[in-house]
This record gives sequence, structure tokens and C-alpha cells, in this order.
Amino acid sequence: MRFGLNYYLRLFFQYGITLLAALTINFTLPRIAPGDPLDYLLGEDVLGAMSEAEKQAVLADYGLDLPIIAQYGHYLAGLFRGDFGDSVLLGQPVWDAVISRLPWTLLLTGGALVFSTLVGAGLGVAAAWRRGKAFDAATLGSVLLAGSMPPFWLAMLLIILFSTTLHWLPSFGAFGLGTAPWSVDWLIGVAERLVMPVLSLGLVQLASVLLIARSSMLLTLEQDYIMFARANGFAEWRVFFRHAFRNALLPLYTNVMMGLGGLVGGALVVETVFNYPGLGSLIVNGVMARDYNLLQGIFIITTISIIVANLLTDLFYPLIDPRTRRTA
Repeated sequence: MRFGLNYYLRLFFQYGITLLAALTINFTLPRIAPGDPLDYLLGEDVLGAMSEAEKQAVLADYGLDLPIIAQYGHYLAGLFRGDFGDSVLLGQPVWDAVISRLPWTLLLTGGALVFSTLVGAGLGVAAAWRRGKAFDAATLGSVLLAGSMPPFWLAMLLIILFSTTLHWLPSFGAFGLGTAPWSVDWLIGVAERLVMPVLSLGLVQLASVLLIARSSMLLTLEQDYIMFARANGFAEWRVFFRHAFRNALLPLYTNVMMGLGGLVGGALVVETVFNYPGLGSLIVNGVMARDYNLLQGIFIITTISIIVANLLTDLFYPLIDPRTRRTA
């Protein structure tokens, strides 16, 4: 059976409205925050010696003298052209600033997503298979304890353990200073500095993945087809992998994709703790400088990434689970 065109049109319309609402909020929030960008641009001494006309000229250079509606129109038109404006703080196009930091954030969130998915799904399915035993209780207790901690708090605990106490891992940056890019030493430095940020994000997300995988596996093991498979004399490993495991992973797919937004938000905080050169530190500097264009550019990219992840979830889930398909 194939899906009708109305399903996809309705899906894209819903996400289009969501994207427009997110872009509007993204435009509004920096402008209602207290403070004036001129305070950072010029400094108090220079600002005090300038006339009102000179101040207005500076605002005009950045388009901040226009009415809010006009600024909003320029904002949307620039997005369609791929123009995010210039950063007041960095003195360069926002797109260039974001693109230079984005790979580090993607590396961090991607590593945390892979870690939490593989480890969480494996432990959750294994705990369900050994329900009520010591392994089940120990796994649930330890993972839920780690998952209840805020990522930044967990990050500081990891720094105390692995950097301050054991001296195993560096606690800041993304690569070793003085190493040539893409050299062996540079890659080793990147891997070492990625361990603790990935654990800080991944352990929090892992708890959710484990609970979904465990509960889904328990429900699957109670289905009639599992009983019939065992009654036909199939080996336990075949019942586990061929029948129970594959069906138990279907709800996990949705949970993992929906959790991507939490990983992106958590990464922005964790990056600040580790002084990681991703978008997190860029946001902090942008907030301090009231850099509207920079903040908007970062939030737009993160918002679009989350919306696209949710859209892909809705598009591909019916292909993964035929039971959810609708007739044309």
C-alpha cells in the first residue's frame, strides 16, 4: 500500500507552520532582552561622547534603526537568501562564524547520540531479557542515577574524576595546542577531549533510551507470536534476535530522533563547561554582546536541525513499521 499525497502535504504544512513560529520567536527573543547593542559596540566612554545622530548612524549600519516590522521583513528575506547578516561581536558574516563552529557541535552531538543509542538499547534489551534479576536492578539503578543529573553537573563531576583526580583526560578545548590539523597527534587530542563531553550528554540521554528499550522489549516478549515461536521449538537466541529484538526497536527509533533536540540544547551548555569551541561558547559571547544577528543565526540552525530530525522521523517511520501505513 502507498500513502496518499494528502498525508505528505499535511505533514509538510504542519512543519512549515512550526518553522515559521520558531523563526518568529527567534527574531523576538533577542530584542526583548535587556541591554543595548551600542553599549558593546562602542563602549561607555565612546558612547558618552557621541551625539544622538552618530548613534543613530551606527544603528542604521546594522539595520537596528528600522521599525520592528521592517526588521522582521528584512530578517525573513535574508533567511531565504541565505544571508544571516554580520556579527557585531566578530565583525564577519554570521554564516561564516557559525559554519566554523558547527562541525565541533555536530561531532559532539553525533557522538553522544551514537553512544546513548547503542549502549542504552543494548542495556535496555538485556535488562528486559533478564527481568527481575540482579543485572536488571543494577542497570536500572545506575543508569537512572546518571540520567537524573543535569548535563553540566555531570560534566563537572567527570572533570573532577578524570582530569583532577586521575589525570587521564584533558578538561578543556577540542584538540592539542601546537599540533598540526589532521595529524595523528591532533586526532588523538580530539578523541581524548571528546570523551567527557560525550559522556556528559550521552549518559543523560542513555537513561531515556534504556527505559524505552526495556519497556518495549517487555511488551514484545508478551506477544502471541513470541509464544508461538517458542512453541515451534525455535532456539532462544533466534526468538530473541529474529522476532523480539527487531520489533522492540520500533518505538526506540522515535524516541532517539525526538531526543535529538535535547542533545543539541544540552551540548550548548556542556560546551561552555569544557570550553569546547562549538556553538555553545559562541552563544554565551553573543548574549553578553547583545549580538542579535549572531544569536539568531545560531538558533535558526539549531531549530532547523531539530525540525528536520522530527520530519524525517514522521517520513520514515511508516517505512520502518508497515502497520502504521495508510491507504492512498
